[in-house]
Amino acid sequence: MSAAPKGYWIGHVDVTNPDDYPQYMKAAEPAYRRFGARFLVRGGQALNVEGESRARCVVVEFDSFD
Repeated sequence: MSAAPKGYWIGHVDVTNPDDYPQYMKAAEPAYRRFGARFLVRGGQALNVEGESRARCVVVEFDSFD
């Protein structure tokens, strides 16, 4: 029997108020914990080869798509 496919959330964001961002992350933490979120990418250097992008990319992995 094969395992259920994992789910991923890919966010492209601009942090407009960096002073409040830690508070946002702290408020969101219970939901991430509840659904077993694992952060694979949080910002860092990126190369955009076509079009426009946001300042920050976030990739979150979940055990299942559901």
